[in-house]
Amino acid sequence: MKLLIVDDEPLARERLKALVGEVGGHVIAGEAANGREAVEQAEALAVDIVLLDISMPVMDGLEAAQHLSGLRPAPAVVFCTAYDQHALAAFEAAAVDYLVKPVRRERLAEALERARRHRSAQQLPGPGGGPPRQRSHLSARLRGSLRLIPVDEIRYLQAEEKYVVVHHARGEDLIEESLKSLETEFGERFIRIHRNCLVAADEFAELRRGADGQVRAMLRNDDAALEVSRRCLPTLRERLKHL
Repeated sequence: MKLLIVDDEPLARERLKALVGEVGGHVIAGEAANGREAVEQAEALAVDIVLLDISMPVMDGLEAAQHLSGLRPAPAVVFCTAYDQHALAAFEAAAVDYLVKPVRRERLAEALERARRHRSAQQLPGPGGGPPRQRSHLSARLRGSLRLIPVDEIRYLQAEEKYVVVHHARGEDLIEESLKSLETEFGERFIRIHRNCLVAADEFAELRRGADGQVRAMLRNDDAALEVSRRCLPTLRERLKHL
């Protein structure tokens, strides 16, 4: 089985590599130092199992597990963490096992065997019924590959047929999510200006009424002049007063 080891501490990764070598029967395909790298490498390397820390910069292990569960086929996730308070959230994120550091060889062997069985049988559990965690990244598919877009780099989201176009600092991407679900998850960060558009609150420069009487939102970091609907205008003005 191909493994990916994910931990922001190099010494922790070295210890896990040594333990995996002692257990035997597996190939370490790569390493990552945060959750975002984990998702990117897991797909690029087509790994079977991810040994995943939880507390990491950029993207934590719990969010990374959510993104990993969307890969096809999804790798089995085994959390390896210094704390035990995340156990429930870990299993809600479809982990097959949860190891507390310092990881013992016997427990690692058990976890890898459990992950192997789940992977072989393609019986990874689905997400639990707990409240969803707000993501720090959105996932976009691009010609068969996966691109992770930091939410704090998104300028506005615009619905277009069955997709949503994500306009961000590095360009734009299509995602297969509804604008309504994004508004529900990120309602504090994005403000609806039209039935088909959400704008990041910190991107507003001004509201400008044109000669045609139409109000448009002007952005700080984008040349777009986005139409504001009459229905959204009162709420938008009220929200902007408190920014």
